[in-house]
Amino acid sequence: MRRFRSGNFNKYERNIKLKSNKLEEDHKKEFTSDIEQNEKILKEMFQDCSDLEYRHIEVNHHIKWLIVYIDNLIDEKMLDEYVIKPMIANATRAKTEGDLKDELIFSGPTNISKNVSDIVRNLLEGYAAILIAGSSEIMTVSISGSAKRSLNEPSSEPVVRGPREGFIESLSTNISLIRGRLKTPKLKVAYITLGELSQTRIAISYLKGIANDSLVDEVRARLETIKLDGVLDSGYIEEFIEDQPFSPFPQVHSTERPDVAVAELLEGKVAILVDTTPFVLIAPMTFWAGLQASEDYYIRWPVATFIRWIRFLFINFAIYAPPLYVAITTFHQEMIPTDLVLSIAASREAVPFPAMIEALLIEIIFEALREAGIRLPKQMGQAISIVGGLVIGQAAVQAGLISAPVVIIVSITGISMFTIPRYSFSNGIRLLRFPMLFLAGTMGLYGIVLGFLGIMLHVTSLRSFGTLYFSPIAPLKFSELKNVLIRLPIWMKFRHSNNPNSREDRLGDLSGGS
Repeated sequence: MRRFRSGNFNKYERNIKLKSNKLEEDHKKEFTSDIEQNEKILKEMFQDCSDLEYRHIEVNHHIKWLIVYIDNLIDEKMLDEYVIKPMIANATRAKTEGDLKDELIFSGPTNISKNVSDIVRNLLEGYAAILIAGSSEIMTVSISGSAKRSLNEPSSEPVVRGPREGFIESLSTNISLIRGRLKTPKLKVAYITLGELSQTRIAISYLKGIANDSLVDEVRARLETIKLDGVLDSGYIEEFIEDQPFSPFPQVHSTERPDVAVAELLEGKVAILVDTTPFVLIAPMTFWAGLQASEDYYIRWPVATFIRWIRFLFINFAIYAPPLYVAITTFHQEMIPTDLVLSIAASREAVPFPAMIEALLIEIIFEALREAGIRLPKQMGQAISIVGGLVIGQAAVQAGLISAPVVIIVSITGISMFTIPRYSFSNGIRLLRFPMLFLAGTMGLYGIVLGFLGIMLHVTSLRSFGTLYFSPIAPLKFSELKNVLIRLPIWMKFRHSNNPNSREDRLGDLSGGS
């Protein structure tokens, strides 16, 4: 968000008005029946764009065409095979643009328009424009040929059992991955465009009759209020549509897995797909969704329930283990056995720092090693993070800078973080450790209790598109606890009851029936 001094605001407002007036004039501008004039219009619009190609075609000295396209955005072989060759072969019959559309174009969707802005937008989306002498209507045909990444397993959400394909940077491909799993006309897809310069296509997807209409309207309304020059990733949109942008907890779920997106749609949620990014946003999100993995529903339910409780246990370790160590060793030594106190005291005898500084130091080192492991090349990252942690930890203990118990506690904390399946959710948990360490180092257990109460007050008051973040624990809904604390068998799973439009049994036919 831009900030302005009061003296510069009027100048900025005038610039915005001038820009909007120019855009409005360009939007109303139309082509003429003079093909040379139309070519001049396009050259003015794409001035200094060397990748815009112009191909003049003249047949029998009386039919003249101009084909305009952006290099690398279309498949030139398809252009020659399905557009130019049929045009030349049928040149004697093609007298008008209507004949051209009916007889000459055999591949891809076609559009006809006189509006300059429409043709420019189509060219930027991978269309080829066909200008006909004596006609003010321009035809565009889709023969997109831009490179696409193949479907691979998502690196951010790996599973042992489950589908191996993930979303890619192509919006049409991502929608097809969802439609391939939901073969029902109830799956709705609505497009909007965001980004004044990027003109990024956004797709809003939901299941009609299952998702609340008010939720769909709210998602669309929040998206339409976004004003940006460019949208490069779904993260740009996420920050604009969150209820509380200053919260460490994500309020919109992001995923690379089509099966996760489909499961959320079946729950009555809304998916937001952004072109040029493989991460799909799901709204609303709850606290418990951050602790659930798609693999929970592909393995036996007793095992999935056990793993889910492991996550509940270790998320508490991730937040409270270092603060508890600091609080007990600094203020409450009487709470632990005498032998353990003597062992910890002996290990800390040569350490020159208090427990809080010691824990903060090793936590920061651990976070630096983790970040280095991510940013380094894949072949080196894992080795550097593991070897670096062992070498630095052992050297620091031998040098007397930190004690061995702190290394153990921080290592357990790091392992606990890796049990959280949602990366964006685990990032919020990582941040909470540092204020908790400060509270523990200054007020002991009283500080930990205050920090716990602060976290609980924040989480229970947080909302995501009107849905309470800690639901169904707060407010307590016994009917919905069956799939939060435990993973019931699939044949016992039901949809959330807070959607009055949805049917109870989610295993039923989504395409019709009562």
